[in-house]
Amino acid sequence: MALNLNKNLKLYYSIKEVAKMFDVNESLLRYWETEFPLLKPKTNANSVRQYTAKDIEEIKLIYNLVKVRGFKIAAARKILNENRTGADKKADVIDTLIGVRDELVALKKQLDGMV
Repeated sequence: MALNLNKNLKLYYSIKEVAKMFDVNESLLRYWETEFPLLKPKTNANSVRQYTAKDIEEIKLIYNLVKVRGFKIAAARKILNENRTGADKKADVIDTLIGVRDELVALKKQLDGMV
């Protein structure tokens, strides 16, 4: 049996790791947990939050709606409740466009260095 090197072996992430992924404060993640019922990370016996990959996908979607697209909390919650799949697709498109933009900026810098 072959070893799958692409598989993410980490099951749980701390709040500090997740906050660093999104460049936000830990308090913002705790606040979002109170505002978005779908975001409920597990807690261990010491009440330490343990975020799964599914939780991180939820945060990614919330981050996209609130921080990237500028929706208010109530509007973001309404979008997630009424049109979850549409919000997921739009978030994926925006992520792709941001990635393309970053690649184009890097290429432009390389081309400017050649001149």
